[in-house]
Amino acid sequence: MAPKLQVKTGDKVRVIAGKDKGKEGKILSVIPSTKRVIVEGVSIAKRHQRPTQQMPQGGIIEKEAPISNSNVMLICPACGKATKTGQKFLDNGTKVRFCKKCNEVVDK
Repeated sequence: MAPKLQVKTGDKVRVIAGKDKGKEGKILSVIPSTKRVIVEGVSIAKRHQRPTQQMPQGGIIEKEAPISNSNVMLICPACGKATKTGQKFLDNGTKVRFCKKCNEVVDK
C-alpha cells in the first residue's frame, strides 16, 4: 500500500529546498509509491525525444521532473502562507485538511 502524502493534485505549493527554492506552482501529479510530486514550472529537465507520429520533429524538449514531497509546502488559499496541514472530521462526517496557521479548511 502506498503511503499517504500531505499534498494532492491541483494544490498550490512553494518549494522550500533544492535548486528551485522559493518558486511556487501547481501540483500536476503525485507519485505516492516514491513520495514524489511533479510541480508546474519547477525542476525543469531536458530530454532527448526521438521522432514519433505524435511528435514528428523530435529534438530536445523541456519537461518537469519529479521532486520529493518533503521539499514542498502547501500554500493556504485563505491566508496565503506556506503551512503544515492537519486533518479533522466535519459535523457531517467528511474528513478534510485544515491550515495549522489560520485554522481554515483547505479542501473544498
